[in-house]
Amino acid sequence: MNTIHLPRIASKNIFFIGAAMTCLYGCAAAQSDETAYFRDVTATHVPADPDAHALDAALADVDNDGDLDVILALEAAPNRLYINNGNGTLTWKKGAFTEVSHDMEHIRVADLDNDGILDCIFVAEDDQNHEYYLGNGDGTFRDVSDRLPAKSEGNGLDVGDVNGDGLPDIVVGNSGAAARNFLWINDPDRPGYFIDRTNTHLPAVDDQTQSIKLADLDGDGDLDMVIGNEVPPNRLLLNDGQGRFTEHADQLDLPTSLHTREVLVFDVDNDGDLDIVFANLTSNGGERDKDPRTRLLLNDGNARFTDVTESQLPENTFSTYAAAPFDIDRDGHPDLLLSAMKIPPFEAMQVHAYRNDGKGNFTDVTGEVIPKTTVGRSWGIAVGDLNGDGLPDVFIGGWGSQARLLLAR
Repeated sequence: MNTIHLPRIASKNIFFIGAAMTCLYGCAAAQSDETAYFRDVTATHVPADPDAHALDAALADVDNDGDLDVILALEAAPNRLYINNGNGTLTWKKGAFTEVSHDMEHIRVADLDNDGILDCIFVAEDDQNHEYYLGNGDGTFRDVSDRLPAKSEGNGLDVGDVNGDGLPDIVVGNSGAAARNFLWINDPDRPGYFIDRTNTHLPAVDDQTQSIKLADLDGDGDLDMVIGNEVPPNRLLLNDGQGRFTEHADQLDLPTSLHTREVLVFDVDNDGDLDIVFANLTSNGGERDKDPRTRLLLNDGNARFTDVTESQLPENTFSTYAAAPFDIDRDGHPDLLLSAMKIPPFEAMQVHAYRNDGKGNFTDVTGEVIPKTTVGRSWGIAVGDLNGDGLPDVFIGGWGSQARLLLAR
């Protein structure tokens, strides 16, 4: 290392120069973990575990104290519960879930047994051991995984009332051999138990699904389905109102082959209907294969989707395992947060931010919005007010990477 030789300085000036240098280095450190929009408080607010594989996160008040806690789906470790102290500082409550390591990919939270208390379901990939827990309302849970109708190589998950009976149902996106997705209808006679309606209510198609979303896409009051696959094509399924789904491939514009990892559904262009964003990989950590550019499809109001990516989204060469809508500048228009990874070689990158002009035209504003410290193999983005200031914050999971927390400013 080169030695730096400073000129001789009168002693009375040493204090002022020392103070200036302290400010220089201290201020630089402070600036690296904050922007005008976020403070990265990971070091002080999140349990340190840089080797964890937290692939999905959900925010929910599981102990009924008025703040949002964090539930994590973990690969190669037991699932986790981080309890919030009210200001966004999280403490790991060990033993909240079964202390067995599975290969969990996704977590969803809902009142599945209609008792007014939040429950949660996890889906696993390689070992196919999905987990289902009923909440007690005090931060503890009862394992009722034996109620789930089937095992599978699960990679996608969503929960919603697909048949209009007021009870949340479950859709599971599967991959692997003969990977047909599942539809499990909540039993109205025994809420919290599920009836497998896959064979009668879903198309008989074997997909390689990584993300699945329920939303009313055609404006008829029931939940439809968008399926993101790692092997093309992605799919659009419309609901007949009774929970029976039919594919409408002609209504989903897919001009290029995609390896999709996250499906987002929200009103991008402020016209009152729901649009689709597909977040994609080039490959799952291998060589470059497909175009990983995030894709935007606009809804014409009748669930006919047109890809407008070339004119309305920035180009990107990074791969994206997770994404979330987030109104960064609080102008009423949802913007986008994207995890980013350089593939090959599966290298950590800074989380990215795209600003929406309100008409669905996005601009990359990462340097302005995201702290420089917010770098990792990011996965599983969850949004909610963790510190009780009325502003939504961002929790970000990671694969072999420290989970991170950004508090909104």
